[in-house]
Amino acid sequence: MQQQSNINHIKSISQLVRLLGVPAPLHPLIALVDYNNVPIEMFPKGQKVSLDFYKISFKPTFTGQIKYGQGYYDFEEGGLAFLKPKQIVFPPEDIESYEGIALYFHSDFIRNYPLGSTINQYGFFSYDVSEALFLSAKEKEIITNLFAIIANELDNNIDSFSQDVLVSQIELLLNYSNRFYNRQFITRKAINHDIITSLDKLLNSYFEEKNSLKNGLPSVKYISTELKLSQRYLSDMLSSLTGLNTQQYIQNAIIEKAKEKLSTTNLSVSEIAYELGFEHSQSFSKLFKTKTNASPLEFRRSFN
Repeated sequence: MQQQSNINHIKSISQLVRLLGVPAPLHPLIALVDYNNVPIEMFPKGQKVSLDFYKISFKPTFTGQIKYGQGYYDFEEGGLAFLKPKQIVFPPEDIESYEGIALYFHSDFIRNYPLGSTINQYGFFSYDVSEALFLSAKEKEIITNLFAIIANELDNNIDSFSQDVLVSQIELLLNYSNRFYNRQFITRKAINHDIITSLDKLLNSYFEEKNSLKNGLPSVKYISTELKLSQRYLSDMLSSLTGLNTQQYIQNAIIEKAKEKLSTTNLSVSEIAYELGFEHSQSFSKLFKTKTNASPLEFRRSFN
């Protein structure tokens, strides 16, 4: 394990399993680790960790609450969490948080397959751990079966078909996860409605307090940070519920605020653009035209 800037950088899966005290995998680029078989003293504690490979964590039986950072998250029937290479994470303090199974695979394992090019489309690899996928009983059964197939394949001797089978099962696991996340966005309406309400209030106060005058247009990074969500999770959640990603949602809020100023004030188009955070009024007019099919002045005239 190489230590740089207080980060434990784990370069290979073989290196990881040695650190966890479990048998080496038959294939050096993929491993399935059952945390029930990891000695307690081997769990990393306190120090940040960076992996050079993908990780999918599956908690099939845990029904309590797990502490991550300042919050507690209930996995109910079970849950999935995803990690992409080079992400820096803090190991949880509670040993119980390690309950379950983790699938590790290196990008080289899928490089010569279509999945090697499409894996970046699975946005949940960029979600925070607090945005884990919560599984229903039926969903958990599907995921359990997929992990069992992967485990069985990894327990067999490697042959010329092994990699094809494993990559296809990983892709199937990711596709099911996509489906289940979409279900989660829809079924957790109350929670997501609160997020959207908070987003609307945040954007409204941003303009009312004239933050745009000193900070420019509200950015996706600013919004997600204020809402304490990862940028990708917020965008995917909004897309599922509103058909708009975060950038589009922000742009719509800007246009609505612009309409309000055009219809209730005598400010010039340039002044409105400046108050909204645009550096150039032409950029504002172009966005307004794109969103409304009318220029700001045409909108003002038609309103009057």
